[in-house]
Amino acid sequence: MVVKSVSETRGVAGADIRGLREAMRGQVLMPGETGFDEARRVWNGTVDRRPALIARCADVADVQRALGFAVNHDLTVAVRGGGHSVAGFSTCDDGLLIDLGLMRTVSADPDARVARAEPGATGAELDRATQEHGLATTLGVVSTTGIAGLTLGGGIGWLMRKHGLACDNLLTVELVTADGRLVTASADENPDLFWALKGGGGNFGIVTSFEYRLHPVGPTVYGGGVMFAREHRRAVLEAYRELTRGAPEELTTYTAMTDGPDGTPVAAVAACYAGDPAEGARLLDPLTAAIGEPLLDGLGPLTYTEQQSRMDAGYPRGQYHYWRSCFLDDLTETVIDVLVDRASDIQAPPALELIVEHMGGAIAAGDGAFAHRDAKYDILIAANWTDPADQERCVAWARDTAAALEPHSRGGYVNYEPDADGAYVPAAFGDRLARLGAVKARYDPHNVFSLNQNVTPAP
Repeated sequence: MVVKSVSETRGVAGADIRGLREAMRGQVLMPGETGFDEARRVWNGTVDRRPALIARCADVADVQRALGFAVNHDLTVAVRGGGHSVAGFSTCDDGLLIDLGLMRTVSADPDARVARAEPGATGAELDRATQEHGLATTLGVVSTTGIAGLTLGGGIGWLMRKHGLACDNLLTVELVTADGRLVTASADENPDLFWALKGGGGNFGIVTSFEYRLHPVGPTVYGGGVMFAREHRRAVLEAYRELTRGAPEELTTYTAMTDGPDGTPVAAVAACYAGDPAEGARLLDPLTAAIGEPLLDGLGPLTYTEQQSRMDAGYPRGQYHYWRSCFLDDLTETVIDVLVDRASDIQAPPALELIVEHMGGAIAAGDGAFAHRDAKYDILIAANWTDPADQERCVAWARDTAAALEPHSRGGYVNYEPDADGAYVPAAFGDRLARLGAVKARYDPHNVFSLNQNVTPAP
């Protein structure tokens, strides 16, 4: 496909754009117009792109009109749900940004234990609707994140070891394909497409509706976190390894080499027990005895929505981010050595973080394009900063840390990896890649949806 900007494409800047505006229930914004600059901004401050047009869709018909316009005029297509893509996939230069932020209706059926959500909804909005009935499904750990990209890339979150990833809880997906059709995918209808959507990212169309399976959760869980001084890093990692080796599926835990509320480097453990809070306390309280006196002990009963939003303040919109990740089979002594060594550079500002996420449990039993289901851990290497002068140092730290862990890694998590001309795709999708390529060839043979961890259509 030849990609051209609006200014280079005959007729687009005039009558055709007016026609699109008249046909859509939502908005069409161009550079220089009121609201354009705000609408083009995304969560990651390092991403500063200028689409030629932004189509703010109000319904499925708007999505079809906007997509048809882009295809007919050979424009790059970017799709934005919550705009939380670390790699910046949810925007573009010169092309058409299809913004789904107006489509955010969420409803829950407590009897069927099913939630239906539009693609512009955030995790917080879905949690509020489901927790009214004492129900929830796996989402991320920052509640301002949009559900769409998170789910399509897998969906790591506090309920994953008990109830699987966000994508594992999908029941039905409706999406607009590259040729403008509205297609339903489920275990019974277009099952190959449904399989691909469970971890294959935004490669196959623009999702306009998700249906999720819900589970009884809360309203109170045992969760929160505990922080220790930096000199306890190794002890925290070793205690965390022992905790996770024997943890029941109800318990999902992370450990982090990060900075505390006052900027002091710390070693932390965060947790959520998706069951009886008393049992969660029994499992987690021995941590302090194994490690020593904590700087801050925030473990205890809290509402599930509090658990879901407790990390929000650490990842504000507009902050700069560069992330890497790797799945691991074990937290060996060698891996712990690497983590302790790389954590020696952590000081604030900027906020450099090494976060170890315990996988396993129900994740291993799931089906779908999400690879590395048998991995025991995922490590998020997160460089977050606010001063542009820190960018070179932060990116170098993240890359060097990823390189140090690479001999122990089996690929990274799609939603954490940066864009690098497809460099991370083979390792991220692993043995799923060939099948994903075949599904891509069927539903998007011309690679209209290329702004993602892109799967090449099979020949």
